[in-house]
Formats: sequence, structure tokens, C-alpha cells
Amino acid sequence: MSPSGTPPAREVASLCGVSSRPGAVRGVPSGTPGEIDYRLARAARLAEFRSGNLTVLDVCDAQPELLRNAERASKPTRRRCPVCTKRNLVIVTYVFGPRLPPSGRCITAPGELTELSRRRGEHAAYEVEVCKGCRWNHLVRTYLLQVS
Repeated sequence: MSPSGTPPAREVASLCGVSSRPGAVRGVPSGTPGEIDYRLARAARLAEFRSGNLTVLDVCDAQPELLRNAERASKPTRRRCPVCTKRNLVIVTYVFGPRLPPSGRCITAPGELTELSRRRGEHAAYEVEVCKGCRWNHLVRTYLLQVS
């Protein structure tokens, strides 16, 4: 963590062996340079749950603030929740960087990522998938915001 309390995206990227080169913001396609994808960690967590090593309470633990943001500021998906299979998941995006709150800024409008990418300093976006029913949540991916 940096002194401001924000997670340094370059440190996260280097720990995972991923390049932190800038990528385009518009649409932020999968495979963006500097992207860290957490599908393997997600699959491992779900395998632990399905094998009985983790309970529903262990994997369905979204905090109240995350659930509020999932209700008010999320992007719907067509993917079903892997735990309850009753509801579709939503994506909540947070951005961390200079002159933002230590807890990050929840993205609430489509143009906000582009707007934040134009600011000075390095900004990192974190996408979290959430089930508003059973409270499953998992970090999906992180990427650097920089306009190309």
C-alpha cells in the first residue's frame, strides 16, 4: 500500500508477473496490457467451496457497502452466480489513484473511466463480480487507466 492507502497497481502487476504497460480505456477489452485476470483464483475458490472445504458463509461475504454499490452502480452480466445459480452477476468497478478517497471511487456513470484516465497520475480499476442474492463476490480483474 502506498502512504495514501491506495493499492499501487504496478506493484500488484509485478507481483503477478504481468506487464504494466498502458492500455486503451474505451470499452477496456479483455487482454488489455497491464491487466491482471483473476479467473484462476476464482476457479480455485469455487473448487474449495464445492469440495466442502469452504462454507457458504466463507464465499458469500460481500460487505454492506459493496452490496449497496451492486444495487445502485453496477453493470449487469448474463453470467449466473456460481454459488446460488439463481441470479445473474453484476460488475462493480472501483478506481484507485491520486486525489481519490482511500477506499477508491465507485464508478457510477459510463464516461467516468475515460474522465479519470485523463487525470494526472496512475489510476487502477478493479472489477468485482457480485451476486445481489447470496452475496457471492470475487475480484474479476484489474487494469491501468491510461488513454492511448
